[in-house]
Amino acid sequence: MKLSRHLSGIAAFALSVVIAAAMTLSSAGTARAERTGLRAADPSVLRVGGTYISAQSTGGGIAVRQAPSTAALASAPARQVWSDARGLGEVWAPEIVRDGGRYYIYFSAGRGPAHRMYVISSAVPDSGYTTETGLALADDKWAIDGTLFTFGGQRWFVWSGWAGDTNVEQNLYITRMSTPTTPTGARYVISQPRESWERVVGNPFINEAPEAVKDPNGQLHIVYSANGSWSDRYCLADLRLRAGGDPTYVWDWYKSNGCLFGSDRATMMTGWDPTLHVDGPGHHSFVLLDGDIATSPPAGPRFPLMFHAVAKGTPYSWENRYWYTGTFSWWGGTTYRRANVPGSGADTGWSLKFFE
Repeated sequence: MKLSRHLSGIAAFALSVVIAAAMTLSSAGTARAERTGLRAADPSVLRVGGTYISAQSTGGGIAVRQAPSTAALASAPARQVWSDARGLGEVWAPEIVRDGGRYYIYFSAGRGPAHRMYVISSAVPDSGYTTETGLALADDKWAIDGTLFTFGGQRWFVWSGWAGDTNVEQNLYITRMSTPTTPTGARYVISQPRESWERVVGNPFINEAPEAVKDPNGQLHIVYSANGSWSDRYCLADLRLRAGGDPTYVWDWYKSNGCLFGSDRATMMTGWDPTLHVDGPGHHSFVLLDGDIATSPPAGPRFPLMFHAVAKGTPYSWENRYWYTGTFSWWGGTTYRRANVPGSGADTGWSLKFFE
C-alpha cells in the first residue's frame, strides 16, 4: 500500500489525526515505565471486564494472578493452577488465552531438545484446570512460546521452534487449529533470524515469543523477540502480513528493518530510539480485552503493554529480569523493505511504537 493512497478526503483527515497523535506521543515517550514487584520473565496478561489476569511459570508449575490493574498484579495472590506431576522438566513461558469463554494456558515443558508445547484449560481463570495435553504440532520438533489467536475466521497457533533436531536457530512457525487444542495440517515457517540486526547475539540465533495483534486496517502483525534473551540486545521486532496475504506463505510477511523496542541503538529501525531506563526489553504481552486481537486498539491512543527487562545500571542476567508495565501505539505510513526474495520489495502500512 502506497502512502499516496492515504492523501485524499477522509483518509487524509485520518492521517492528520494519527500524525498529531504521534507528535504528542513522541514527547511523552520518555515517561518511565513502572517496574512491578514481579521478578520474573515472559509476562502473559489479558483483561476480562475490569480484571487483569496473568500467568507465569513458578519453576515446577504455573500460577495465575488477578488484579484491578496491571501494576497491581505483583501484589495479587498467586494461585498455583498446575504442577508438573509427571516430571516433564523445565516449564517455560505460559500463555493465557480466552476462547469461547474458556481459559487456555499454553506452555512449553521438557529438558533440552525434549521441549514441546502443552495446554491446560478451565472454565475459570485461577482453578479447575485440566491435566496437561501435548499439542500434536506437525513434525514434532522442539517448540516453545506458543500462543493461540483467531484471524480471518480461523484459529491459528504460532510458536518458536527448530527446523530439525539440533539447536541451530529458532524460527517462527504457524499452523491452523480446528479447536483450541487441536492443530491441523502442516507447520509453516514465517520468520527466520537472518537479518544482520537480529544476528548480533547468537548460538543460537533466535526469533521467539510471538504475539499477534491486528492493526487499524485489519492487517495481522506478529511481534516477536530477537537476539538472545541472555543479552541486553534482546528486543522486539515486527512481522506485518500484507493486505489480503496468506498467513502460511512466508513471502506475504514483511519484517521491520530493525528492532522497534530495544536498548541497543545499532539494532534499532531508523526512526525508532533505544530505551532510556531498561535494558533488553522483550517477551511482551499486548494487554487486550479477552486477549482477543479483534479488540486490538485503534490509531492514536496508547494501550497497555507488559514486557520483561532489566533496569539500566543492573547487571544483565535472567535473574535480574522484572515485569514492567508500558504502553504501545500504532504508527502509520511505515515502509518495511526487503530484497532478493519473491514478491514486492516494499510494503507500507502500520507499525508500532513502544514506550517505557
